[in-house]
Amino acid sequence: MSQYSAPDVPLSPRQFRDTLGHYASGITIVSGIDDGEPIGFTCQSFFSVSIEPPLISFSVMKTSTTYPRIAATGRFAVNVLAHDQHEIANQFARRGTDKWAGVAWNPAASGNPIIADTLMWVDCEAWAEHEAGDHLIVIGSVVGMSPAEWHREEPLLYFKGSYRHLRDLDQLAG
Repeated sequence: MSQYSAPDVPLSPRQFRDTLGHYASGITIVSGIDDGEPIGFTCQSFFSVSIEPPLISFSVMKTSTTYPRIAATGRFAVNVLAHDQHEIANQFARRGTDKWAGVAWNPAASGNPIIADTLMWVDCEAWAEHEAGDHLIVIGSVVGMSPAEWHREEPLLYFKGSYRHLRDLDQLAG
């Protein structure tokens, strides 16, 4: 049995990012409304926290210019992107552009933007926010969500610095 030990040199941010890049994640757009206009940003660190009460979480860089505008409203939506929405993910990851150009959306009951043809979505009220290094951990209380029949596509995944798609195991055997 081989043993692994930690290196004697400090971990670099690049090493840390490259190692954690081996964990596949979905891609989301966190969205809200500010001054009557939709706003949002791409986020890959999203997960469920609790079933009772229904809570979710995402992490966002402290340097985000969009998140403070969303946080000020006390509510947000999380749109989980489908396999064919990588261009939307890229569009929302850019700074200084019209992130909503060409993106179809409808408002949730709260008014938060729900992007068309996503894999699924949740509409939330802010529950808690915690500082964690260079990020904020945001917890939301789910007040609305997509119906079960909404979930008809495969997810857009991010793995080792690239977008990926799922493949069924039987496709791999052939």
